[in-house]
Amino acid sequence: MPASPCSFSRRAFLKRTTVAASALAVPYLVPSGVLHSAERAGANDRIGIGYIGAGRRAGQLTDLPRDTQIVAVADCDLPSAAKMAKTFKCRAYQYYKQLLDSDDVHAVIVATPDHWHVLPSVEACKAGKDVYCEKPLTLTIREGRQLVNAARANGDRVVQTGSQQRSMAANRFGCELVRNGAIGRVKKVLAANFESPWECALPEQPVPQGLDWNTWCGQTDVVPYHIDIKTPRANPGWISFRPWSGGEMAGWGAHGFDQIQWALGTCLTGPVEVWIEGDPFRPPTYTQPDSIKRGNEICSTPLVRMRYRINDNDVVMELGDGPRGGGTFVGENGTIIIDRAHVRSEPKEIVAEAMKTQHFQAGGDTPEHLANWIECVKSRQRPVADVEIGHRSATVCHLGNIARWVGRRLTWDPERESFVGDDEANTFLARRQRDPYRIPDEA
Repeated sequence: MPASPCSFSRRAFLKRTTVAASALAVPYLVPSGVLHSAERAGANDRIGIGYIGAGRRAGQLTDLPRDTQIVAVADCDLPSAAKMAKTFKCRAYQYYKQLLDSDDVHAVIVATPDHWHVLPSVEACKAGKDVYCEKPLTLTIREGRQLVNAARANGDRVVQTGSQQRSMAANRFGCELVRNGAIGRVKKVLAANFESPWECALPEQPVPQGLDWNTWCGQTDVVPYHIDIKTPRANPGWISFRPWSGGEMAGWGAHGFDQIQWALGTCLTGPVEVWIEGDPFRPPTYTQPDSIKRGNEICSTPLVRMRYRINDNDVVMELGDGPRGGGTFVGENGTIIIDRAHVRSEPKEIVAEAMKTQHFQAGGDTPEHLANWIECVKSRQRPVADVEIGHRSATVCHLGNIARWVGRRLTWDPERESFVGDDEANTFLARRQRDPYRIPDEA
């Protein structure tokens, strides 16, 4: 049984960070059979990596350990794939299934828009490939369970969620302090007021040469092409539009909620209740390019609250004034604030005293997170942001959006992954998917 990545073992953490650092410096020759795939690398081969998606984020995920080799890139925007392939002297495909059919691709990095995260990840698992998938892991809650099932049913594939803050030493240190009772019982958590997505009706523009726009739309309905849909976070881009994403509730929320789940010890479960405070949610529809700021201001209300039940105690998480990369944990004996690569406390002595006995080097980011994934590809252990953890963190994002869409108090059953006694809310657990881009139920 692979080790759980949700626990806080000091020895395991030090070993993991040491291994991650060494993996960046020393080439690793893959022993025959270690990848457990149908097409195994030879004894002197490096781990062949294929990229599904060749956009902005893919370019930020190329600082791989030296025991790997980028062998292929696939993107429905073929010029983007060709550009990345030229940089890394590898093959370019327009369709990811061609990449998955390649014997020299042992693992894949999925860096697509959110609505394209799960289907290629599921099919990669079925093809015997391990997966690094960007966050948020899913577009819907149901997709997450489908991906977990696919990973477990196909040789227990190593699936790392791109929540790189789990590989940041300061973040782990802060979550460990909260979990170990440094501030006593946690009474309340303050998260950022993440914005929900809004609607899109942008005018049609000519489709660029080499882009298969029908494929880009994937499981969603085909809409007229517009550059401000395809380009993320640009007037405003697909991250802010409901068909293709959960807005910043899922974009940044996947980081912040993941840290909160980790610190509370709920990374394999979740909250039990979610509700809103304020006027009903009325997202705008963008009919022309406009600023992200306008949509974010409108879509940050009403405020969202969630309740966790932990060891017979209630902990309420309020979306409001917390940090976007973590949370503010208010306890009986003080407060700990965790953000990206930062941790502090009130009073300051809580962190200062712990630092006297804790020894780690500050830092850690995407290269360390990728190194953890590759090390687990070799060892067959589960990575620090395993697929179940990524699914559960994304679920919290989706719960926040569903609360705004439905507009009433909802009881959530994290074991059954459904709302209790609310048929309307349960309709938001999945979305209608367009053929031939449906995610299969079977693993």
